[in-house]
Amino acid sequence: MSTTAHDAIDEPQDEAVEYDEEALEAALRPTRAGGVLVTVLGALGLLAAFTLAVEKVETLLDPNYVPSCNFNPVLSCGSVMSTDQAALFGFPNPFLGILGFSVVVTVGVVLASGVRLPVWIHWGLALGCTAGLVFIHWLAWQSLYDIKALCPYCMVVWTVTIPLFVWSTLSAARMSSGSRLVHGLWSYRLVIVLAWYLVFIAAIGEAFWSYWSTLL
Repeated sequence: MSTTAHDAIDEPQDEAVEYDEEALEAALRPTRAGGVLVTVLGALGLLAAFTLAVEKVETLLDPNYVPSCNFNPVLSCGSVMSTDQAALFGFPNPFLGILGFSVVVTVGVVLASGVRLPVWIHWGLALGCTAGLVFIHWLAWQSLYDIKALCPYCMVVWTVTIPLFVWSTLSAARMSSGSRLVHGLWSYRLVIVLAWYLVFIAAIGEAFWSYWSTLL
């Protein structure tokens, strides 16, 4: 068979391989629905952080101000906001949330519009969500076992940060690796988030059981 004949056979095969790679890459990229999810979660976190920042400013302006999220001895934003942990870096923590969630919402809106972002941006989002995840776990530990009070708006931030972390890290990993482990974890991402929530609920129930039991 002539060289020309070989080329004629190989060319369609090369095109098919290239098409398959492009199709696989497109399938692994976040969908618009994923962008909507990131936008909604980011917006909820941003709203909670902004509201908490306003409450903090109100308490600074008026020492007698009672935050709107003071419900009982356990669910009390005021008890948390007055601690050193609430301003870990020398300024109120909610300002970090406003900055971070603004970035999350921006990325989410871009993804929801169908724009294909570079993989490094997805890893940047994952890194930011990882930092947020570490921070909320530290704050949760402090709230449960040191401050011994819960801030409802903070808990909203905890609630949205966990799925944001799971989605962003697994999404970035899927685009960067063909690992079966990554794809397996992606398939169970909802289970992972729900299990994480259950751990938080159990910890909250155990830490404040002496109070919850009085309500039964």
